[in-house]
Amino acid sequence: MEQDIGHCFCFLLIHVKDCCGNDTKQCLRMNSFGHLLFFVTDRKKFHTAPVGQAFRLRPFHVLVATGGGYAGYRKYEDYKLEQLEKKGIELPVKLASEWEVALYKSVPTRLLSRAWGRLNQVELPTWLRKPVYSLYIWTFGVNMKEAAVEDLHHYRNLSEFFRRKLKPQARPVCCLHSVISPSDGKILNFGQVKNCEVEQVKGVTYSLESFLGPRISTEDLHFREASPGNSFQQQLVTKEGNELYHCVIYLAPGDYHCFHSPTDWKVSHRRHFPGSLMSVNPGVARWIKELFCHNERVVLTGDWKHGFFSLTAVGATNVGSIRIYFDQDLHTNSPFYSKGSYNDFSFVSNNNKEGIPMRKGEHLGEFNLGSTIVLIFEAPKDFKFHLKAGQKIRFGEALGSL
Repeated sequence: MEQDIGHCFCFLLIHVKDCCGNDTKQCLRMNSFGHLLFFVTDRKKFHTAPVGQAFRLRPFHVLVATGGGYAGYRKYEDYKLEQLEKKGIELPVKLASEWEVALYKSVPTRLLSRAWGRLNQVELPTWLRKPVYSLYIWTFGVNMKEAAVEDLHHYRNLSEFFRRKLKPQARPVCCLHSVISPSDGKILNFGQVKNCEVEQVKGVTYSLESFLGPRISTEDLHFREASPGNSFQQQLVTKEGNELYHCVIYLAPGDYHCFHSPTDWKVSHRRHFPGSLMSVNPGVARWIKELFCHNERVVLTGDWKHGFFSLTAVGATNVGSIRIYFDQDLHTNSPFYSKGSYNDFSFVSNNNKEGIPMRKGEHLGEFNLGSTIVLIFEAPKDFKFHLKAGQKIRFGEALGSL
């Protein structure tokens, strides 16, 4: 019986060169003892090799298979949750366990994102550009009428298409409100920061200090002096009577991928956190606590007329590339990094005491595909957001004002 099973394996004909350089046919099959048998048609050679030598299972293969499969399963679960949300059904918060987060992290998202970035830079033949870009436009609902160049043949590669510029009149900047949206996207959450915790989506929080990192020296920013009674949140608030506010904006793949200055402010410091590149779509943000603290991000901090102000660009799957236009020393998604590390850079120097001045609406940076922007800033208690959670917003529209 066992021999019959072994003989039932199909024969694979392959052409190989023998040691004399002659092109001969070999026959491959598996016997009942689990060995691969190679039979040379001229019967002059016989070779037996264990199956384990033909394919050796390595830990990397297991991680990719299990992690990738689990990520696909989570995508399907996210889709079902989105459908329930559209029906107005409020869902209970169900957070991922430590092993689930570890399994998700096992997916080589950084490597995949670098490969995706290189693929995006490959120049497409002119005849192929319109079909490829049209498929993307149809899939993600891109409005090309807003693009400065509507002709799809103009974009040499996917990277240029992702970073397309808009017509000047496509995004008018609101002049009546002090803070505008820095990008297109969806409002995930907003409001006051309480107890040093910030909500990434409703009911799921992350630590303010873990997200921004340790307090920057007072030489760069005019923070309140630290004391045993002051929390990290209190140290960020520089003026009496002010509160700390936050706003989270999710950029979908079909959104405009550049981001702009949300107000008039001065950027004094940049902190780059290398990290994971997990998906940041609302379904995953609802599932993984402190998701934004796990992922790679670039934190820009400074001050505006009311005190402390920060803008953080959070990376995601296929979004390892985060570019800040005035920061040529920034390089994200490097192949090697130390877990838990971060890199600081000060824009304040002896020749520049003010840092980098940014005007409201001015170009600030860009993502490779789409991700998340987090604003954390200080403002008087009468600051009001003009938003609703879950609403779509476009760059230039009002976020809030006094």
